[in-house]
Parts: sequence; C-alpha cells; structure tokens
Amino acid sequence: KTFMHDIKQEVYLSISPETYLKRLLVGGYEKVYTICKNFRNESIDRTHNPEFTMMECYQAYVDYEEMMKITEQMYEYVAKKVNGTTIIEIEGKKIDLKTPWKRMTMIEAIKKYANIDVSKIELKDLNKVIKENHIKYEGEANKGLMIAAIFEELAEKHLINPVHIIDHPKETTALCKNHRKYHHLIERFEPYINCWEVGNGYSELNDPVLQRELLEDQEKQRKKGNESVYPMDEDFVNAIEIGMPPAGGLGLGIDRMIMLITGQPSIRDVIFFPFMKS
Repeated sequence: KTFMHDIKQEVYLSISPETYLKRLLVGGYEKVYTICKNFRNESIDRTHNPEFTMMECYQAYVDYEEMMKITEQMYEYVAKKVNGTTIIEIEGKKIDLKTPWKRMTMIEAIKKYANIDVSKIELKDLNKVIKENHIKYEGEANKGLMIAAIFEELAEKHLINPVHIIDHPKETTALCKNHRKYHHLIERFEPYINCWEVGNGYSELNDPVLQRELLEDQEKQRKKGNESVYPMDEDFVNAIEIGMPPAGGLGLGIDRMIMLITGQPSIRDVIFFPFMKS
C-alpha cells in the first residue's frame, strides 16, 4: 500500500494481474497476456524474491491441456534461442527441456516419492503424517490443503526433470474449474524443473454462481487468519456474471526461467535490484 499524492488516494502493489486479464476475456478479447512485476510478501531465499516478474496469459475456448503445451513449447524455444540446445546445466545437473514433458498427478507424485497413498487416508491420519514429518501447516484441518503441504515437503525435492504436476485438490484455489471426472480435484497444473515450481496453470472457472460461493468461503478463511487466500472481489464476480468464455490460463515466473536457461543458482543474480537489508 502506498499513497498517490496527485489524486490523494491510496494505491496498492499488484499481487496478481489475473482477474483483470479475465475481465478482458469478458470484454471479448480471446487471447490476452502481460509481462509485469508482481509482489508477494513472502520470505526471501535462493529462489524467492518479494518482487518478481511474471508472464501471465489467458486463451478463450481451450483448457489446461493447451496451457501445458504452451509452457513446454516456450521453454524449449527459449532454450534453443539462448543456448542453441534444449539441454541446460544448473547446479551440476544436466536437464533436457525437450517437449513433451512428463505429467503426473499430485497424488501420484506423493505415492511415488513418499510412499504414501493420500487418496485413501482419513483426515486424522493426514494430520499424523504432517506432524511426523515436521511439515509446516497452519489453519483448520483441511484434507486438500494438507495433501498440498505434504506434496511440497516430501515430493517437490525429487522433481528434477521437467514435469507437469496435474489435478490438484480443489481446496488449493478458488479460481479453477472442477475436474471433469473427479469432483474433489481441479484442472490445475504446476510445471517443475530442478525441483522448482516455475509456473501455474488452470482450466479457468467461469461459473459465476460457483465463483461467488468459493470466494465467499475464502473470505471466511481470511477472517480466521489465513492471509494467503484470495479476497472477495465483487467487481470480478459481476464481470463473469456478464459472461466469461471457457478458457485456459497460465502464469510463468520469468526470473526462474532466466535462472534455469542461464544456469544461475540464485534469483538475486537475475534481478537488477533485489531487496537488500539496510
């Protein structure tokens, strides 16, 4: 939050351009994108900076399958343009970005790398897994969010070669379409390279009634102390009530892409002015 003197008004740093790009879909633009600075008030480490560069795009009349293709084709294209090859070298590893990339559901990844079948575990047993593995989890017990936390702690560190982690629990986001076969999941994917999440994509939710319900539910979570969830946005809900086409959406971290393509182990080496302690 800051203050704009000329019009004497408080203004805010952007966390995401998502709902504004979707308003353009409502307005009739079938393909939209932006490359912009985003801000997240999160901790700073080797792969995180509070201010980072994001490429975000939306395309009407496609789903997350098309967004996965765009992601891997973009990485392959950029690697060839910069290095003349799809093989990158980072932190002593050689990784081939050639398409197509492997796909694995979040539940499959946990089963493969942690030997836990979370699809068959009750809530109390999920809580036991979290405690035994010292996994950071805050807020009320929620099966979908607990599965996501287990994945991040126990499976992410094994995802060296390019892979799309697909079909996440529906509790992980309020802006994504329910899975067409499994209603406890959503049509969401996150691409991983070198154990880093490099993007996020959905089949976009365009049902205004369900969208309102989900955002109202998240607003209740915010009031209980969960600051990471998306706030209620009446203007956005009003826009998709007018009519948003089915669409696929994708957000790609540009800084992490540059790190991978140029072999830089720290995000500070690819940002001109990273935050510094005074």
